[in-house]
Amino acid sequence: MSIARLQKEPLTNLPFYEERVDLACAFRWTARLNMHEAVANHFSLAVNEDGSKFLMNPNQVHFSRIKASDLLLIDANDPETLSGPNAPDPTAWGLHGAIHRNVPHARCVMHVHSVHATVLASLADSTLPPVDQNSAMFFNRHVVDANYGGLAFEEEGERCSQLLTDPKVKVMVMGNHGVLVIGDNVADAFNRMFYFERAAETYIKALWTGRPLRMLSDAIAEKTASEMDDYPGQAERHLSELKAILDEQEPVYRN
Repeated sequence: MSIARLQKEPLTNLPFYEERVDLACAFRWTARLNMHEAVANHFSLAVNEDGSKFLMNPNQVHFSRIKASDLLLIDANDPETLSGPNAPDPTAWGLHGAIHRNVPHARCVMHVHSVHATVLASLADSTLPPVDQNSAMFFNRHVVDANYGGLAFEEEGERCSQLLTDPKVKVMVMGNHGVLVIGDNVADAFNRMFYFERAAETYIKALWTGRPLRMLSDAIAEKTASEMDDYPGQAERHLSELKAILDEQEPVYRN
């Protein structure tokens, strides 16, 4: 078999291959949505029972180029992680490492500086009110970090991780910074990140009008959020469709 053919065929013998494919798809689609930021921002996915071992993007690689085989396998309890030849970005290690050590239910962690979520994070009140169906999804399910302390090295990462201990909280609006989303798997986290950005966009643009907002009641917002929590299969189907598109247009992401 030629080298060229080997380079084109998926490396299905890689450990955690399907998880790598899902994550590579999420990176590439986030770039297509322009929700990435140059070669910064990071996604991670736990691959063992307690969440301490996880896949994460390599240091300073553009989301649009990431392939399944590029992903680093990291141990959150290994103090030598940053001294290795394939060390991750130190802020990624600080934030994602702390979350995977301290928040075992955070199986997938996605952090971006997407435009509308970051605008929300820049407001004096960074909570997302229930002004439409999408924003109601996050009613009582997001927390605001109002104590930004600089780049997310280990001390900052440890502090942020403590805000995610409530299993009901799935989104952290990182004040003056961006947004962090957790989920049960890649599909769950990506779907949530996508809809949070859409909801933030709707809210910010509604504020632009300067007109009064039509706010949902707490009861209806909670009912909507609960219904969305239990909505069957939508996140998985969303990711499946994105992979199908990439399979047609740029299948190299599976390599």
